[in-house]
Amino acid sequence: MRERETLFENTGRDDIILPFQIDPYGLRGRVVRLGSVIDGILSRHAYPEAVSVMLGETAALAACLAGSLKYEGVFTLQTKGDGPIGVLMADVTTAGAVRAYATFDADRVAQLDPADVATRSVPRLLGGGYIAFTVDQGANTDRYQGIVELSGRTLSECTHAYFQQSEQLDAGVLIAAGRREEGWRAGGIMVQRLPYSRDLPGRPSEDEYDDLWRTAVTLMSSTRAQELLAADLSPDQLLYRLFHEAGVRAYEAQPVTDTCRCSRERVERVLLSLNEAEIDDMKVDGELIVNCEFCKREWRYDDDALEALRSSAASPGF
Repeated sequence: MRERETLFENTGRDDIILPFQIDPYGLRGRVVRLGSVIDGILSRHAYPEAVSVMLGETAALAACLAGSLKYEGVFTLQTKGDGPIGVLMADVTTAGAVRAYATFDADRVAQLDPADVATRSVPRLLGGGYIAFTVDQGANTDRYQGIVELSGRTLSECTHAYFQQSEQLDAGVLIAAGRREEGWRAGGIMVQRLPYSRDLPGRPSEDEYDDLWRTAVTLMSSTRAQELLAADLSPDQLLYRLFHEAGVRAYEAQPVTDTCRCSRERVERVLLSLNEAEIDDMKVDGELIVNCEFCKREWRYDDDALEALRSSAASPGF
């Protein structure tokens, strides 16, 4: 473990997904630490604190889950409910590009009980609704989506319900988000139990495997929010604190970035697909304004710009 910590010092402690394995029984997991990435996302939107905290947790959870999957494309985590916070959405690409946004009712958020905010109460903040997990690997592949009701007190508990009901997998996850002196931070830790196999050499009995799994979840659950967020505690050091007696092995960390996939080209392809009446309905004071929900980038088109766009599309070679 000491050798891994030395290597880790050269790759940074923040904005990473760090995979690990607990030996000798092959439990796998991920530690996520978001620093400047989540600070950039949340500062850009300037949401109320309750919304920012929940969206920070959503981004950390999305990164934890994305890091445990084998896919080429985009992993999306979305909640939708009838509470003060209507939508939480975060996605992560295979390359580690993270983006996120939320929608909310400002009046209802302002009336929230501080105790509900402090405990991240899903029933009070999000209300009734669902949490969806989507893997999109492009136009030539089938999109996978799993959906379950928002049936827990926290996003972590809702995720546990999804794994139990939809995937028949044992997994534990903790997430946290908060604002520190250096800015917004978010983090998470996840452990996942692989199917038992008695054929592998050195594998404990199935009963022992069950006991080891319960112990690992108990140790993971002892992690405090400040440990997930601490800038001066590396993910390697956190893993050592939790699992050193069993033996834990950290692998190469994947960096994540605050990167949006919007572009002028994508916006203009959408505009060209609309008819004249739809364009007119979108105009405000004679100008069409397109905003990206994720990065807040803005594009403006007056009548001259729209006509130039149509002319370019109609010209040969467009």
